[in-house]
Amino acid sequence: MKIAVALTLLLLLSVIAFGQEPITVYLAGDSTMAQKLPEKRPETGWGEALQQFFDERKVQIENHAQNGRSTRTFISENRWQTIIDKLKPGDYVFIEFGHNDESKEKTDRYTPPEDFRKNLMRFIADVRAKQATPVLLTPVMRRRFDNQGIFQDTHGAYPDIVRSVAAEQRVALIDMHRKSEQVLKQYGPEGSRKLFLQLKPGEHANYPQGIEDNTHFSPLGAGVMAGLAVEGIKEQRLGLAQFLRKSVAAK
Repeated sequence: MKIAVALTLLLLLSVIAFGQEPITVYLAGDSTMAQKLPEKRPETGWGEALQQFFDERKVQIENHAQNGRSTRTFISENRWQTIIDKLKPGDYVFIEFGHNDESKEKTDRYTPPEDFRKNLMRFIADVRAKQATPVLLTPVMRRRFDNQGIFQDTHGAYPDIVRSVAAEQRVALIDMHRKSEQVLKQYGPEGSRKLFLQLKPGEHANYPQGIEDNTHFSPLGAGVMAGLAVEGIKEQRLGLAQFLRKSVAAK
């Protein structure tokens, strides 16, 4: 019996010494963040590129983002509850919506501004109730320049709703909207094409006729956007930042 007790204590001490199970960062969002199917490659969601910035022994990214979802449909399809059911204390939930909520012409997903606000409030309350940390992200920019090369925003009131909810609820905010705007302006009207799913006819088997998509990312663009999210993690001094790979954390 004494030997069994001693072994049990040794096992417990070993678990403490080598650390607890990894923190999970759940991603809730739309197609700009989501994992892509093989037939959609090289389209890449920026959430797919996030794990590379973290030591996976300490932090694991679990991507629940889905194409075409708004806050309303993410809830109604039970996708949100799936995350909440899995949450443990110390985990994080990164919440980025707006692209589909704002689409009035798409009645299957449109979410009026006041409902969008209420849904964000619910997300925050649900995550906190599980002793986890909610992080709000404004939606990433679409690539849109006018004939004079002036950048144009397409998101209307939705990014400001995210900002105001974050301020009211004292939730960490990563402003992907403003960050991605700066990047697109830096790359310019032509240079920014390489950040998005832009292919000429015959360039890729999945798009024999070519494609000019100004919303969804190329692998390069996804990596750049994930880098902006990591920049925000450090700016917000999230506890998560301590688990960034050393080469990233030092920048």
